[in-house]
Amino acid sequence: MPQKDESAPKPQRGRPRDPERCRRILEAAKSHFYAHGLQRASVEAIAAEAGVSKMTVYSNFGSKEGLFEAVVRERTERVIGGVAGVESLDPQQPQKALLEIGEQFLALTREDEALGKFRSVYGAAGAQPEACRAFYRQGPERLMEELAAYLRRAHAAGTLKVRHPRQAANLFLSMFMGDGHVRGLLMLELPDTREDRALLREAVRVFMAAYGEGA
Repeated sequence: MPQKDESAPKPQRGRPRDPERCRRILEAAKSHFYAHGLQRASVEAIAAEAGVSKMTVYSNFGSKEGLFEAVVRERTERVIGGVAGVESLDPQQPQKALLEIGEQFLALTREDEALGKFRSVYGAAGAQPEACRAFYRQGPERLMEELAAYLRRAHAAGTLKVRHPRQAANLFLSMFMGDGHVRGLLMLELPDTREDRALLREAVRVFMAAYGEGA
């Protein structure tokens, strides 16, 4: 019998969520997590900025870690939606699909909000393992699984040769986590648009050379 995932946030009972109230809480949480990090962010301050009670935050998200996971999940959904949904990308045109996915992911790794979340999680590593697992589950792992699913379809269509889709997805996304991302984490000058476009084209070229039809 499969074990229950105890780290997943538990659904809250009671009145249905108010979408507008949840949106205000998430917006306030984003700015607080970015400004103060996960450990120092205050649920009380987030609630005050959102115009709700602290108990309302807990009733909707369970805990500060649950709220953090919801913020990460909401951002990940926007990245996935930014490429019109990975599931809708054409497996017959992998180069075009990879350019779209890579462009969205590269933009994410350069975004102040996302970089702030990375810094928050790195600062919480060890002290708050549940939050770190939540970040990994809703961010990197989810994006890798979405890309791996596309690679399986492209492999079935014969346009790519991918024996290990998740490994290949990891390799592709990892190409955007190098020097520029490290500079962003350290709050140093980020690569300009020309550099990022060159990186994107080269990452897709290298991936297609390794996994394309003629590989």
